[in-house]
Amino acid sequence: MDFKNAKELLDFCQKLNCPISDIMKQRECTLAETSLEDIYAKMDHALSIMRESASSPIQEPKKSIGGLIGGEARLADLHRARGAAICGSVLSRAITYSMAVLETNTSMGLIVAAPTAGSSGIVPGLLLALQEEYSIPDSRVIDALFNAGAIGYLAMRNATVAGAVGGCQAEVGVASAMAASAAVELMGGTAKQCLNAASSVLMNLLGLVCDPVAGLVEVPCVKRNVVGAVNAVSCANMALAGVDYAIPCDEVIDAMGRVGSLLSPDLRETGQGGLAATPTGVKIAQRLAQEG
Repeated sequence: MDFKNAKELLDFCQKLNCPISDIMKQRECTLAETSLEDIYAKMDHALSIMRESASSPIQEPKKSIGGLIGGEARLADLHRARGAAICGSVLSRAITYSMAVLETNTSMGLIVAAPTAGSSGIVPGLLLALQEEYSIPDSRVIDALFNAGAIGYLAMRNATVAGAVGGCQAEVGVASAMAASAAVELMGGTAKQCLNAASSVLMNLLGLVCDPVAGLVEVPCVKRNVVGAVNAVSCANMALAGVDYAIPCDEVIDAMGRVGSLLSPDLRETGQGGLAATPTGVKIAQRLAQEG
């Protein structure tokens, strides 16, 4: 079950007539030489951390270490609770939870890097929103997390998930692809539809730069996690509707890797380009440097 690319993964799924999560679970058991119960317990623990990181900032907002974010998740939650959200229940919850996880991360709380700390809000943001909306049991959400892990593994093996190597497309882009694929399986889609959703997500975010203001994982990171969740919802929905894509997932992942290598170093997590280099971005960095 040690698949090396999306084509091999899909072949396994079709041959064995099973979802991506089952293949990933078998792979983990084999390579780690452990039991299904053990890896399931570990993923259950990861889910509990995700849930706590997505909820605590809503109840008790915390300022980030750099002071640039904090409290946004509560604002979004209050907006939804008033019935004022214009984007529907699932998406408004996903927006809230994805921001909340980033607030937890930037205030030194415990999160699950999925696949990185800077993109850690997208997968839990969407999956927890779907779970609440459709009363989905934890067991199915855990399966969806194994699905997400398979997509993250493919991106890491064949390209990168590091902003310093491939820009934000490699962090938020891959997290969004993980979330979209997981959401498709969670909502009853096929393995092919999962990969279609992941492919579409990466197409939409191809070339996204990593330009953290003051070198902190705060701005624009928290808002980009929201964009990743929104992107994942739309692509999962299209895939479930049967919309196909012209470029296979493996080729899109390869393209992402090549695009990342072409990005200027200033646009790869150095805090030297993009938004970080705007007049306001520079002033923020200077102020924080003076404050120590």
